Amino acid sequence: MNPTDPDTGADLTSRACFEQLAEVVATPPPGAERATLALSAERSHFIRFNRGAVRQATQVTQGQATLALVRGARRIEGSLPLHGRIDADLGQLRDELARLATLLDEIDDDPYLLLPEEVARSERDETGTLPSPEAVVRAVVRSAPGLDFVGFYAGGPVARAFADSRGSRHWHRVETFHFDWCLYHALDKAVKCRYAGAHWSDDAFALKVAEGAQRLPLLAMPPHPLAPGAYRVYFAPSAMVELVGLLGWSGFSAKARRTGTSSLQPLAHHDVRLHPTVQIAEDVGQGFAPGFTLDGFARPPRVPLVEHGLAADTLNSPRSAREFSLPANGANTMESPDSLRLEPGSVPEADSLAALDDGLYVSNLWYLNYADRSACRMTGMTRFACFRVAAGRLVEPLPVMRFDDSFLRMFGEGLIGLTDVAHRFPDGGTWRERQLGSVTTPGALVEGWRLAL
Repeated sequence: MNPTDPDTGADLTSRACFEQLAEVVATPPPGAERATLALSAERSHFIRFNRGAVRQATQVTQGQATLALVRGARRIEGSLPLHGRIDADLGQLRDELARLATLLDEIDDDPYLLLPEEVARSERDETGTLPSPEAVVRAVVRSAPGLDFVGFYAGGPVARAFADSRGSRHWHRVETFHFDWCLYHALDKAVKCRYAGAHWSDDAFALKVAEGAQRLPLLAMPPHPLAPGAYRVYFAPSAMVELVGLLGWSGFSAKARRTGTSSLQPLAHHDVRLHPTVQIAEDVGQGFAPGFTLDGFARPPRVPLVEHGLAADTLNSPRSAREFSLPANGANTMESPDSLRLEPGSVPEADSLAALDDGLYVSNLWYLNYADRSACRMTGMTRFACFRVAAGRLVEPLPVMRFDDSFLRMFGEGLIGLTDVAHRFPDGGTWRERQLGSVTTPGALVEGWRLAL
């Protein structure tokens, strides 16, 4: 973390600051054919709550620049922190470029190096309606009196940008927040809630707290014992985000698909088919992630990955595009989705419990992994407030259970229907920097969900 002095430092998330920094790569140093600059910056407030009171509050302003030089099939890069003092930052960037130039002769050609050839420009600058830290604290105090409210708020502007010596310029700045909290009952019993987006509303936050609080009395009841077996289940969107998100671990990767290690290999080979209502896409145009990669490739607004239950496109990084003679479509180096979206279905969300009738309501899942990647078989644990449902009503809590089931079965022959509203769940990760990824998903009714123990 490199806090900027607010009295003297430049705003690293501003377009004007980026344009000043971009001048450093306008002319490549001797011995290089191309120079690039990738910028990542944020100004964030972080607040932790415990028992409805502030436990920790801080503000972080930070930026990082990644410089790269290219000559032929050789590419070398280096990253360094920025301090918001333009003259000093420009000086260290020039020094880093000079250092990288001296190393170009020492590296080997990269047979899979692929860089954008066209000069491109893009801009997205969205101003949100974010609360001040004081407003967040007031909202918690008003909405959670008498509740053991434990949570974490993060919010503020985040910027990503790219410039190169050919004249390409990409700018992306969004103002977002996410707030995850639990209403704690006792022992391991709690109701988990979240509120995220670009436009804060005190009323919307209060409603989510109230909805969670209504389920606390149910947690005081003895858990309903469950035997291993197959159950009819409703996955809330907050549980679906874990199931759909796990597909991003190799499921849509071009390299994994072509080397036989994709979890969706049976789908790609037409050995199985998902339910015809299942449509999944990388939907950058509707997410928070930038519409370009940090090596300058523009990203299409939408890449269809599953259409009407059948495998469609893959996420093709530049290296995979070169290796397998594919078109690069803006995928990151891991070929994992940044803005994954499962399209909604036709089951009215308000009637989801009535449609379930008798079965299990699963609000959250965790510790997910593949039990058998080749069959897309997943395993994980239920978490927080999960309940037995009788005649369309939550009646009693469930114990923590482990499931073991194939996504291909659950959302193929096992899928009863998807709800008619898709909810966007931003990535709440803050390791090193706030993330801009997201998963958008509806809830799902599934028959025969397999609990192992």
